Amino acid sequence: MTSRSPLIRPQTTWNSRKKRPSAIALGLALGFTNFGFTNPAQPAAANSTNPQACVLTAQEITRKSDLLREAAEGDRKARQQYDQLLKAHSDKLAKCRRDNWPQNQALWLRLYPCDLKPGVLEQVLDQVVNQGYNQVYVESFYSGRTLLPLQDNDTAWPSVVTSRDHSDADLLAQAIKQGRERGLKVYAWMYSMNFGASYAAGRGSVLARNGKGQTSLELVADGPQAFVDPYNREALRDYNKLVRKIAARRPDGILFDYIRYPRGSGTASVADNVKDLLIYSPASREALISRARNNQGQELISRFMDRGYVRPDDIQQVMKKYPQEDQPMWQGRIPAKWDNKTSIKQRQEQLQQELWLLSVAHAYQGVVDFLNLAIQPALELGLPAGAVFFPGGNQTVGRQGFDSRLQPWERFAPQLEWHPMSYAACGTTSCILDEVKQVLQQSPAGGRVQPALAGTWGSSYGNRPSLEAQMVALGSLSSRINTVSHFAYSWQQPQNDANRKACRL
Repeated sequence: MTSRSPLIRPQTTWNSRKKRPSAIALGLALGFTNFGFTNPAQPAAANSTNPQACVLTAQEITRKSDLLREAAEGDRKARQQYDQLLKAHSDKLAKCRRDNWPQNQALWLRLYPCDLKPGVLEQVLDQVVNQGYNQVYVESFYSGRTLLPLQDNDTAWPSVVTSRDHSDADLLAQAIKQGRERGLKVYAWMYSMNFGASYAAGRGSVLARNGKGQTSLELVADGPQAFVDPYNREALRDYNKLVRKIAARRPDGILFDYIRYPRGSGTASVADNVKDLLIYSPASREALISRARNNQGQELISRFMDRGYVRPDDIQQVMKKYPQEDQPMWQGRIPAKWDNKTSIKQRQEQLQQELWLLSVAHAYQGVVDFLNLAIQPALELGLPAGAVFFPGGNQTVGRQGFDSRLQPWERFAPQLEWHPMSYAACGTTSCILDEVKQVLQQSPAGGRVQPALAGTWGSSYGNRPSLEAQMVALGSLSSRINTVSHFAYSWQQPQNDANRKACRL
């Protein structure tokens, strides 16, 4: 990994901390806003580090399941007993989580139309509680669809539940209500810059596009993913409307995922030329050119984008065209100390490197600005907001390359919950722990780092140790972390998830 020279000078004062070499060296600060919030201190860690401490007994689980089945069949007495048991388990879970680390343990969950059938959603949420979780992150916008009910969905995306017979069915509102009845905090989990293929149809100018004319639909092999240009106002308006609709359900918080550009396959996973960057959509291109501070700067930025590089004669031509300007200037650029001995070739080499860093900084800034706008509806209602990211999404690669996801999470607003997806797969817990430590090192003082782990209980999964092993390892950081989440319900209950997904309402 290599560091980069500062390019865009800060407009806001940030805490200075040691950071590993990464894109932060760009000094990104265009429009970064602190919002004036104070980060809460971390609660004291609980005593126990037993990962299974809050799991219900097999007898308790069976009893609750039997009562739910009988209640769904219309047995009123069973319903009454079931409700009493929910309250008892809720109280038991609350006490157990207070006494055991982590104080908050969350599970990521996707819902399907058939969860509207009697007893199905209740069963799913019961399973969450049975495993000792006291938080659940419900996917509320994913793959170009939203949990909003048909009759209250005037957004740009279709509803997950498409049946006209259930047009008023509000899966998110039901999950929030039923989750709270079980002692669960229910967060709404949303895709962000990945708007989905349904949005892409007929909106070509809204999609993020590289210098070769490609969008994420061509670059990503893992299913249709439609990443938008974060500078596009239409996309921002549409997303803001969706977030406001989700926030109106008053979840216990909102988590924003896919706050980045797509990761391409193979060599496309690294961006080392301006034409690799998805900044060629009309809005993004216009915003980058507008960062110029004089005519020479504007023309050089435009030529650099068009060709992918600038030549010595480009420098000569813009100097001759605008002789009243000493040298090309753009936002954040410090004037070079050139004299008569500085050759055109030397100027060209310096300017080309600076133009490259400017372009990367511009791409990064789009991600940060998008998130800062996305979280506003949540903050206005006093709801916690969180950012979901890959610890490696902001890395530099080789001499001048960058991870194509261009995810500058170290610049995300400090008052957010930070949810690093610590999914490293090396066969042991060491690489997972390293990712979490990396984020802790770069997080603001008092920041809320809440790692997401991938895996299953009782066995390894995809070259990752069991969740028990991961939790024991993470327990060494319990003084700084009090919330941990696990991806995902579908991994822990694969057959149940598959059946619910295939079911037709």
